Amino acid sequence: MNLKKLAFSEQFLLPRKVLSGFGFGIGVTIIVLALLMLSNSVRGPSGVPVLQGFQSVREGRVLDKTTHVENASQIAQVSVSEKAQLRNFTEQLKNGSFTLEVNRSVVAEKGVPLDLNDVVEVVEKPPLANFSEMVKNGSFHGEAERAVGNVSFSSGKADVGMNPGVEANKVRENSNVSDVLYNSQLKKMRSDSYEKCDIFDGKWVRDDSQPYYPRGSCPYIDRDFDCHLNGRPDDEYIKWKWQPNGCDIPRLNATDFLEKLRGKKLVFVGDSLNRNMWESLVCILRHSIRHKKRVYEISGKREFKKKGIYAFRFEDYNCSVDFVASPFLVRESSFTGRNGSFETLRLDLMDRTTTMYHDADIIVFNTGHWWTHEKTSKGEDYYQEGNYVHPRLKVLEAYKRALTTWARWVDKNIDQNRTLVLFRGYSVTHFRGGQWNSGGQCHKETQPIFNQTYLGKYPSKMRAFDHVLQEMKTPVVYLNISRLTDYRKDGHPSVYRMKYKTVEEQIAAEQSQDCSHWCLPGVPDTWNELLYVSLLKFRKGS
Repeated sequence: MNLKKLAFSEQFLLPRKVLSGFGFGIGVTIIVLALLMLSNSVRGPSGVPVLQGFQSVREGRVLDKTTHVENASQIAQVSVSEKAQLRNFTEQLKNGSFTLEVNRSVVAEKGVPLDLNDVVEVVEKPPLANFSEMVKNGSFHGEAERAVGNVSFSSGKADVGMNPGVEANKVRENSNVSDVLYNSQLKKMRSDSYEKCDIFDGKWVRDDSQPYYPRGSCPYIDRDFDCHLNGRPDDEYIKWKWQPNGCDIPRLNATDFLEKLRGKKLVFVGDSLNRNMWESLVCILRHSIRHKKRVYEISGKREFKKKGIYAFRFEDYNCSVDFVASPFLVRESSFTGRNGSFETLRLDLMDRTTTMYHDADIIVFNTGHWWTHEKTSKGEDYYQEGNYVHPRLKVLEAYKRALTTWARWVDKNIDQNRTLVLFRGYSVTHFRGGQWNSGGQCHKETQPIFNQTYLGKYPSKMRAFDHVLQEMKTPVVYLNISRLTDYRKDGHPSVYRMKYKTVEEQIAAEQSQDCSHWCLPGVPDTWNELLYVSLLKFRKGS
């Protein structure tokens, strides 16, 4: 599979699997076999043949259109004409007319696909009113939700064209399935499918469970990210979890993560937003360690805001989690001209820090926010290539050229048999009333955005990245977190980027809020959760 094109953000079909159903007595089977011999005359309530629309699955057609099926084949896309037929079938299901069962011995012998001849039972299906009783006495074995091709069945209720990631409240509508049955079965279905699911397409849902590390418990969070220590009065920003639309994702297992890092080196390379993510991961992993003193920054540093290279050693696992400050990825430089010397950005050269991470086992890159600053966004006498300084160059074009330099360096210097390369997408800001240096605010935001019409478009910087990614030879895993961060206007430090001695100081600070970075614990913990899931998917070849 081509990771550099799919980058873990494509939509996948649900896994194809064999479903379980009812067992019936021999006597009933004999009766039903007789009915099958007369299948052409068997009709549902609306006068439509019961078996209408059941094509040979050897031809890639639909077999499983019921709630109770012993086995089913892999399902192809349903054609327009077939959908028209299914509408009649849907009404029969709603009316509780019948169900089908497939010969179990044939399944064991032939596997899938199956033929219509393998259908051995047509039985009367009890109405939904008796559904709970069926669950209690064990006669119903099916999942609460089944999604097959473009047809989804939810506890006996069928909908044509339903998304496999249908919301829970829609699935449970008019159903007597207990919460326990529904949640357990839906969770099983989703956990089986996260490997082929777009984990970056979803929504935030309320979650009152504890964060990966308690607020105030990690000494390695920079003060401007520690909103709790800086006096933020609410804790609502840590009570949300990311829920992909098509699946559930496993929680980050810190011990398992460390085992996967044993003897290895993971490096975050980029700007302060990657530092945000790096500190989050250090805190998550450290919290699982019994002897905390065996986790330390090798140079003894406790603050990481200055440019430099920082490395946390996890002694028990012989591994390190590092951060290399390189906000542009390419080189900051200077140029001497007729009017003297001035700062430039070399779009054609990588930053000199590459020697610190070229041999890493896992590298997470990012760049973006420094390209919004006045000098870079203005682009006058700033961008340099070779001995030429562009009098004016649009920032998006400069960004694309810098990413091209990065891509060429990766293709030339990274051994893809040893090193996994990831690129974290642009983290959306939430300034209103101005930018970070002109009175922009996000203060007193305590809830995510719920109305998608208020979300921004896919960032232009990430469209440029998509273009560069297509030309690369090295597989790159794209952590596409732009949209999920767009929802979270509540997760920024805002005025709680420092502690204030007086109310007057805090009021004055409202003119210089931080609506770019994120509180810790907080949103970057989810980035690392998605990093963990992406590593699991990569190891399984998804």
